[in-house]
Amino acid sequence: MLNGKLFAIILLGILAFGCKEDENELKNLFSIENPSLKPILKLEERIDLVLQNKENKAIDSVVYFINDVKIGSVKGNDTISFALNKQKLGNQSLKASVYFEGKTIDIDTSFSIFASREPQILNYTIVNTYPHDINAYTQGFEFYNGVLLEGTGQYKESTLRKTDHTTGKVTQQIKLEDNYFGEGITVLNGKIYQLTWKEKTGFVYDVNTLKLEKKFTFETDGWGLTNDGTNLYMSDGSEKIYIVDPATFKVVDSISVYTAGSKIDSINEMEWINGKIWANIYQKDVIAVIDPKTGAVENVINCAELKSKVTQHPEIDYFNGIAYNPSTKTYFVTGKNWDKTFEIKIN
Repeated sequence: MLNGKLFAIILLGILAFGCKEDENELKNLFSIENPSLKPILKLEERIDLVLQNKENKAIDSVVYFINDVKIGSVKGNDTISFALNKQKLGNQSLKASVYFEGKTIDIDTSFSIFASREPQILNYTIVNTYPHDINAYTQGFEFYNGVLLEGTGQYKESTLRKTDHTTGKVTQQIKLEDNYFGEGITVLNGKIYQLTWKEKTGFVYDVNTLKLEKKFTFETDGWGLTNDGTNLYMSDGSEKIYIVDPATFKVVDSISVYTAGSKIDSINEMEWINGKIWANIYQKDVIAVIDPKTGAVENVINCAELKSKVTQHPEIDYFNGIAYNPSTKTYFVTGKNWDKTFEIKIN
């Protein structure tokens, strides 16, 4: 004879299986699919939501959610129309909570929103060419009060430095501990923030002295970093850009980077310029200009020719580094282990 405890465990298992089976049967009564709900949609489109009610159940009401945010409700199974123009780009989860015959069941599906139009190609002119440390594995690049700040990577070689951009000479530098791989940097409220790659650790320095003031942690890989004057914007090598509170280092929001045809991952070094995010794409010789509200790529700058203008050597690596100089309204770009920095003007 089964003892009481074992019997109770078996009984609970049977009941749980039965409940799950009942829930699946209820879910099969309804679906959200309809002609307006295509797998890929654009921001200017609308979706008309109404349930497919296979057995004509008496529905009391339906509440609809996108990404767990309520977008509306209807009595019965009336149609609700929803405009996508205020949504962000990327994958969207759609849920319908259906109330019927004293029961409630959630029906789920998903779709993606891509940018409304393909990015415009921008051209540039090289204004000046300056020396750059050929041993600098450039990860972060930013002007502050006329001084070019640079964060470099590689284990046992990572640094944070100030550089004379006209000569390439390092005027001030600190070295990270050997177990850290330095990544993106940005300056906010007199502090330099620097990420590391796999170590989930960041550093905050005094911008004048480069004295380390604190460390912080985050949950993803660290790639690029910039700010809008209030919040930090951090990339992790995916299509995501995370918006981070600089006081708590907690993620408060995010955007996903898309064109009209695809998502754009490997977002790397970033710079905030005139309300837009300018970003390197790792292993691509391009700059993407991104709308920080939606994640749409608005412009693309093809910088492929620049790599042919630097010294070719075994350690040369990818195009990376964007620094905007507000005093000249020009852009300084370089690459990992490049021996030149290019000052360019966008045409």
